Amino acid sequence: MHILLVEDDHKAARLLARGLEEEGYTVSVAHDAHEVDADLLARADLAVLDWMLPGKDGITLCGEWRRRGLQLPVLMLTARDALADRIAGLNTGADDYLTKPFEFDELLARVRALLRRSVRVAPVLLQVADLSIDPQTHAVRRGGASLDLTPKEYAILDFLVQHVGEVVSRLQLAEQVWHADLIAIDNLIDVHMKNLRRKVDAAGSTPLIETVRGRGFRLAPAGAPDA
Repeated sequence: MHILLVEDDHKAARLLARGLEEEGYTVSVAHDAHEVDADLLARADLAVLDWMLPGKDGITLCGEWRRRGLQLPVLMLTARDALADRIAGLNTGADDYLTKPFEFDELLARVRALLRRSVRVAPVLLQVADLSIDPQTHAVRRGGASLDLTPKEYAILDFLVQHVGEVVSRLQLAEQVWHADLIAIDNLIDVHMKNLRRKVDAAGSTPLIETVRGRGFRLAPAGAPDA
């Protein structure tokens, strides 16, 4: 699931994005309305939108989306807690409203609830051989057996699935999963990849995750040609 976070407070945006990514979501961050382009909106499954943005505020931006027919679920964040403000936000087209300050767990619960209710979230499983991934619930199964993955392991597997059959470099994993420099987390990649392969490619199953020497990793059914 892809979340668009529009928040002008850079520190708050960084913390929220990190927390959501640790839960397995892909997050794109914009700091004002001008940074929200058509490509970001097309890829997003949900928007977390701050009301008090510089220039064009969040409630105006949300209203524009709705007038254009965009059905993207919107969770509005604001320090305004008056009833009239909450009503204004909802009447403009926000699907839910969260008053600052808030606990991250509450935001996460509201995000999950909106995604469950969204008509855009289709119950489609991603399938590679006998490996299946449910993007909505983050449930992963191999050969019918449930796999217990950590959020980071899920994020790695999800990225590999998005590029199934392609070689994914260590640098790509560092940037997309950890949002960090490769040098800083090179050993972490090895540890998480080892644990992920131990779960996905358990004894007796046909290996799906391959190491491509000098290039990175690849998720592909057995016998697939080299990329």
